[in-house]
Formats: sequence, C-alpha cells, structure tokens
Amino acid sequence: MTQTIEKKENKMGIMPIHKLLINMSVPMMISMLVMALYNIIDSIFVAQINENALTALSLAFPIQNFMIAIANGTGVGVNALLSRSLGEKNYKEVNASARNGIFLSVIAGILFASLGFFLARPFMTSQTDNLEIIEYGTTYLRIVSIFSIGVFLEIMFERILQASGNTFYSMITQITGAVINIILDPIMIFGLFGFPKMGVAGAALATVIGQVLAATLALYFNIKKNPEVNLSFHRFRPSIKTVKRIYGVGAPSMLMQSIGSVLAFSLNNILIQFTTTAVSVYGVYFKLQSFVFMPVFGLSGGMVPIIAYNYGAKNKKRIITTMKYSISAAVLIMLFGLAIFQIFPAQLLSLFNANKPMMEIGIPALRIISLHFVFAGFCIITVSAFQALGNGLFSLINSMTRQLIFLLPSAYLLAKLSGLTAIWFAFPIAEIASLLICIILLKKIYNDKIRHLDD
Repeated sequence: MTQTIEKKENKMGIMPIHKLLINMSVPMMISMLVMALYNIIDSIFVAQINENALTALSLAFPIQNFMIAIANGTGVGVNALLSRSLGEKNYKEVNASARNGIFLSVIAGILFASLGFFLARPFMTSQTDNLEIIEYGTTYLRIVSIFSIGVFLEIMFERILQASGNTFYSMITQITGAVINIILDPIMIFGLFGFPKMGVAGAALATVIGQVLAATLALYFNIKKNPEVNLSFHRFRPSIKTVKRIYGVGAPSMLMQSIGSVLAFSLNNILIQFTTTAVSVYGVYFKLQSFVFMPVFGLSGGMVPIIAYNYGAKNKKRIITTMKYSISAAVLIMLFGLAIFQIFPAQLLSLFNANKPMMEIGIPALRIISLHFVFAGFCIITVSAFQALGNGLFSLINSMTRQLIFLLPSAYLLAKLSGLTAIWFAFPIAEIASLLICIILLKKIYNDKIRHLDD
C-alpha cells in the first residue's frame, strides 16, 4: 500500500493551474475570511466593555503578533521544504520536515508560556501609565501566552496539511477554531448562559480554547486523511540538518512578521503621544484590513506549495503560470477592499462603538491607509513566491526595507512636521517603495532560479 501511495502523482504536478490554484487557495481563502471575521467580531465585543479595553488589546498586539510570527515562520519553512520534498519524491525528508516542525512548535509554546507569565505587565507599563489599560492588557497577554501551545500546534498541523495539498481539511480546522472562538466570546466576556462575566480575560480564554480545539482537529486530519506524511514520533531525534533547512526558508518569514511587531509597538508609541484614541483607531484598522488581506494571504498560502512542488519537479511553465494567476487575483481582491474603505469608513468604524473623537481620527485614517492596498497585493504574492523558491532572504530584505527604512521613519517625520493625520500617509509611501523592490528582486530570482529550469 505504501508503494502505491509513493508512485501516485500529486495533483500539484498534473492538474491545470487555474483549476489547481482554485482547488488549493479557495478553501484557505474561505478559512482566512472566517479568521478575519473572528478578528473583527472579537474586537467588536471587547469594544463594548469600553475604549480602554480596545486600546489595551491594541497595545498587546505586538506580542501576540510576535508569537504568530514564530509559528508562521516555522510553518512556512516546513511548508516549502515538505512540498519540495514531495516534488522530488523524497519521502524520508517529507516526514523529517513534519516531525521536526512539530517538535519546534512545542518548544516555542513552552518558551512563550514562561515569557508571558513574567513579562506581560512590564511590557504594558512600558507603553502607558493608565492603570485600567495596564490591567486589561496584562490579563489578556498572560492568558494567550501561557496557553500559546494551541496556536503553535494549530498553525503547524495546518501547514502540513496545506503542503501536501489537503487545503480543504486545513480550511475545516481554521473555520472550526474561529467559529468556536466567535461563539465563546460573548458568552465568556459578558457572562451569558450561567458563565461568570470575565471581560477581557473571557476574550483571551475564548481565543486559546478555539486554538487548542483547532489544533486537535488538524492533528486528527493529518493522521487519518493525509497518507503522504507519517507523524509517528517513534525513535524520533531532532535533526539539526532539517531544522536548519526549515529555518533557512522560515527564519526570514519569521523575522519579517516580527518586524511587524516592532513596527506596531513603535507606531503605538508615536500615536499615544497624541491620544489613546489614535491607538484604538490603529488597532481597529488592523482588524478591518484583515478582512481584505486575509483572502490574499490565503491565496498566497495556496500558491506556495504549488510553486515549491513544481520547482522541485523543475517545471518552469507551471511556476510562471501560477504566479501570473495569483498576482491578478490578489490585485482584484485589493481593489475591492480599497473601494470599501474609501466609500464606507464611517460605517466600518461604527462597528466598534466609535465615538465622535474616534470618527474624526478614524475616517481620514482608513481612507489614507487603504491607498496602499493594490500595491500590497502584488507584493504579498511575490514575497510568498520568494519563500516558495527557497529564497526567504529576499522576503526579509523587502519587509525590512518597507517597514524599518520607509514606513516607521516616514511616520515619525510626518508626526513631527504635520501632525496626527499625516502619519497615515506613511503606509502608501512605504508600499510604493516595497513594490519597486519586489520588481527588482523578482527579476533577479527569475534569472537565478527559474529561467534555466528548462535547460
């Protein structure tokens, strides 16, 4: 039976690209949309407590994002290595990638549980002296950190499913976790159906319960529905060679998203000099933009294993066709998002119980920041393609340049020279710079890795 499985050609090497991309990406896009919906609903419920609770979650976001950065970076490395190994028919490396990825996820969960317990309060006090915000943020951070093993394992098991072409099952796990979270949020925050009223702590507990249950379901699907990967840990020993290969691709992605945490922390500190409401607006923007960006991330997630597999199989035509379709779809999604943010900013803000000061700051903020959406669509796809082709360094270069060289300095200078509203223009400025860098790096990686595949 094992031999039959090994001889069977994976769909990523034979299915027509347009059909394959839909088959791989649509389940992930749907699951990402559900995740985006959860992010928005989660903040809507928290906003009903008061504005300080919403501000606390915005200030806590950099640490939460850092955890997800570690999980996603490890997952990206496993995804690319596992898909490429499948294309090469190297099943020993397929299993080694999955098992070492799970091991790394467990270690990360233990580490963050310790750090979150001791460092949550110092992190919050470093940003504000508002005692209510500090208490809310400390409570939330401690809970999501101590139980972070859920998000690490959920992302890892889902990446293993995605890498082997089982995006439908990955979609089911993500949707399940998000729906459980959405259901539990009002129950645990406001104390419905006999539950105690826990406020911000309830929001955090709803989050981690959803993550743990989603991880459990994803593990079940890998064991029962994913015959190309064997997750048995019998006589398992961590492999330094495999770990290096995972982080050779995944570390730049990890650093990329970690830079996002640094950016969020720094922008929060710039904005809070004007008013805590500006921090809330920035947090609300991040929740709202996820509804536009998450489908594009789902699209890129479906694209990565296709490119990695066909790079391993040395199929130049399928790589190029996949990228063309992906870029076109991403730009269309972003155009739709741009239209929504330009036409309905007040309606979007009203979802978060926005008062008059938040409306005055938020309406121009949403309209200005969303100008970068279309450029971002192209950049997300090309950066993901770099990772799929094993060149995570290019992704890191692009991210560092965009966020640390252009966005953050622009925001600081605009704040000093022109005030709060001008800060939001830093986003389109940085994205245009990122677009130019992506084009240059894409041309180089084509010449270095794709152009001569037919030879």
